[in-house]
Amino acid sequence: MADFRTHLSVAVAGGALLGLGGWHATQLSAAEASSLAVSTAFGGILPDIDSDQSHAIRLIFTLFAVLAVVGGALWLQGRLSPGAIVLACGGLYIGVRYALSAVFKRFSVHRGIWHSLLASLLCGLTTTVASYQWLSQSAWMAWAQGLALVVGTLIHLLLDEFYSVDLVGTRIKRSFGTAFKLFDYREPGNSVLMLVLTAALVPWLPPWQALLELLAQGAVWR
Repeated sequence: MADFRTHLSVAVAGGALLGLGGWHATQLSAAEASSLAVSTAFGGILPDIDSDQSHAIRLIFTLFAVLAVVGGALWLQGRLSPGAIVLACGGLYIGVRYALSAVFKRFSVHRGIWHSLLASLLCGLTTTVASYQWLSQSAWMAWAQGLALVVGTLIHLLLDEFYSVDLVGTRIKRSFGTAFKLFDYREPGNSVLMLVLTAALVPWLPPWQALLELLAQGAVWR
């Protein structure tokens, strides 16, 4: 499979192309175009969240911890004293960065459910919901950011499959087929749970018409 540097560099390049293309084709602002590039780059390392020793899982949970601190500080503002907010945010950071990370490592398997199209869909819809419901982005922009994350995850999965083919020795490695799959065939229970979580997001999604408009604009852009 491809290493962290390869995943990140290819996803960053893809995100830059996506953001730049969106900026020129749809007159996005620089901030909006940058958000598409960042979403794609993040998606490019997200599937390796199940790899216990990877750079990706440390980077991802550090980012989650920072987001938890920012969200916690905003929510607690006016509810607690400044000193209490600092302590609470410190607890949030440690809890997400170290405790939640350790629990996730304990119950995740590399090349399992997170290396699948189902996980890609869940992550994309989660991004869309968060952007629309929590960050007050427009429906069009929320769908665009969710799709950008999906593009990044697909880049990751396809790279892993490409690296499973030894073109020099003209052979296919044992890891072939373990990355780009519909769901985790070895653990169907995990796949059912992820499918339930995906379905639970549907009521919170932006209007579907915005997604259709986005896809139509993408077809014209291509």
